[in-house]
Amino acid sequence: MVNYSQARLDRSFAALADPTRRAILARLEREEALSVSELARPFEIKLPAVMKHLDVLDEAGLIVRSKSGRIVTVTLSPAPMEEAMNWLRRYERFWAPRLDRLAAYAEAAEAKARRSGR
Repeated sequence: MVNYSQARLDRSFAALADPTRRAILARLEREEALSVSELARPFEIKLPAVMKHLDVLDEAGLIVRSKSGRIVTVTLSPAPMEEAMNWLRRYERFWAPRLDRLAAYAEAAEAKARRSGR
């Protein structure tokens, strides 16, 4: 049985609950490393608000900040996300068969609609 740090999982899921923080993580997944200013640029919130989001992500271990001169660079730290995914996989057996049945139903409905010319 995998041993999960309950406090670490709590911090990860709490950090992932916010859409701005998820958007920050998505950008870091695509662009690998960005400065805080680059990360803040697309958001319609002020830099201090972005910094608070980065603090939450940092406390959850989801990002790593490094400073070189006046530039703070942020990178993704995937380990806590992987731990959260492993925790969720424990429950996959409850929803995977239902999703398979839903996909089969949707495919059958789509095929029926094509045959009838809709």
